[in-house]
Formats: sequence, C-alpha cells, structure tokens
Amino acid sequence: MYVARVPNRGSPPAILLRESYREGGAVKTRTLANLTRWPEAKVDALAQVLKGRPPQLDLTEAFEITRSLPHGHVAAVAGTAARLGMAELIDPAPSRTRDLVSAMLVAPARWGRCSACRVPTRTTCMRRWIGRWPAKTASKSGWPPGI
Repeated sequence: MYVARVPNRGSPPAILLRESYREGGAVKTRTLANLTRWPEAKVDALAQVLKGRPPQLDLTEAFEITRSLPHGHVAAVAGTAARLGMAELIDPAPSRTRDLVSAMLVAPARWGRCSACRVPTRTTCMRRWIGRWPAKTASKSGWPPGI
C-alpha cells in the first residue's frame, strides 16, 4: 500500500490510498480509498507509517513529567568499577557475595542513606544485602573496614 498524489487539470491533486498487485505477470493498481478531504498532516502521517517509519508526532504535550531521578552518576560509578576490574579483585570466582559487595560500591552513589538500616550506607549496609554479619571477617561495628 502507498499514498499516491494524482494531478488534476486546474484543480488540487487527488490523494489516493492505493495497492499494487500482480495479475498474470502484469503489475496492476487498485484504489482503496480517496484521502483528498483528509488534512495534509494526517495524509503525511499515514504515508510515513506505510513506509515503515514512525509517525512524526510531537509528544511534548502528550505526557507530563512529574519527577525525574538522576542516574548518570550511578552508571559512571558502575562503569568505572567494571573497567578497573573491581569484581575480580573482590573474588576471582563469580558468586552472589561478590555481586553484593560490588553493589555496595555503587550503592552510595544512588542512596545517601540505607532505608532499611536508617544509618549511613557506607558503614553498616552489608547487613541489608547479605542478611547477616560475616562471622569471621569483621565485627558488627567495624564492617566494612575502610569504607
């Protein structure tokens, strides 16, 4: 299907919705609808859709943004940690604990405070991800060290 503009002598062109098909080796066209009375913007939008392109719509008034949360700083921290190979430094073998500790590195960029612990994220939020304190590595008050 396609939109065809057929010129008329001395009057505006006819705008037709047409379909081409083959019959006995010959190519023929069939008119499906007369779009002459449609507004020009509507005809152009239909032509774009029939060509497989998205319609040229102005969606600025279709939605209202109520709030927008920043996320670029989280992506920057996660990308830098990946480029530096932080996950392999934490544990060479992939594991859930390695993923959780890697998430702890990125979490301060997203949340200033841990909502579950109600304390600063950098000091005691390990409890939130693991569900328990590591028994042999550190005491409750000092975990994680140096962060």
